[in-house]
Amino acid sequence: MELKLFIAGCIFLVLAIVMQIAKKRFIKGKPTKVFDDVYSWVDTLWTALIIASVIMYFFLQAFKIPTGSMRMTLLEKDHLFAMKFVYGLRIPFTDGKRIFPLKQVERGDVVIFQCPPSALSDAEKAQNVKKDYIKRCVALAGDKVEIKNKVLYVNDVLVEEDYTNFDDINMYPKIDIANSQEEYQTAWEKGDFALLPVSMIRDNFGPVVVPDGHYMVLGDNRDYSFDARFWGPLPDKYMKGKALVVYWPLKRVKLIH
Repeated sequence: MELKLFIAGCIFLVLAIVMQIAKKRFIKGKPTKVFDDVYSWVDTLWTALIIASVIMYFFLQAFKIPTGSMRMTLLEKDHLFAMKFVYGLRIPFTDGKRIFPLKQVERGDVVIFQCPPSALSDAEKAQNVKKDYIKRCVALAGDKVEIKNKVLYVNDVLVEEDYTNFDDINMYPKIDIANSQEEYQTAWEKGDFALLPVSMIRDNFGPVVVPDGHYMVLGDNRDYSFDARFWGPLPDKYMKGKALVVYWPLKRVKLIH
């Protein structure tokens, strides 16, 4: 979105320059009121669009919740703002590199990130689709992660999660889907679990170790979330920012924890 705004702003900037040249060279006498009004709008638009694109790229992003994967923390159609600068300012035209971070990603942060390729369908990959997801970071690089009967353990310690939601009374048993721990880890990192039935992964998962430069992210609506259990660890380069506040609808205005 920010790139589209920037391109639109540049187009209006070029149009404003052309109108200025036309005013000086080709319009005899005082320009008409219509010309002045149009130029005023064009001049305002290029400034506003470029400023908005810079703000959205570096500092703040509006986001609308498309699915129920974060219930009850976030509901479908909630509108929120995310702080993009908190994990560092993104350097344009690089592979997700950031500078001057105010803080590092922490366990428990609700984060917005670009959907990794392993989470896209073949049709979406063919169309070069780019979309954003929102999940909760539950583990960092080097952490051991395991889910036993829907209960999350990080580094063999049970994680108290008062934000999770479980709507499905079914409990899928643990199934051996690999010949060794190394094979399991490799398949998960490659995103191969996205091709498996939900019943084989959802309620009993791991153990895996989050690789360097990656995160483990899960939806709070744990039974109905397509998350890192299935498509693998989230690379740091896709991280965009930390969810800050729900601003719409008004009855749901709140800080996001």
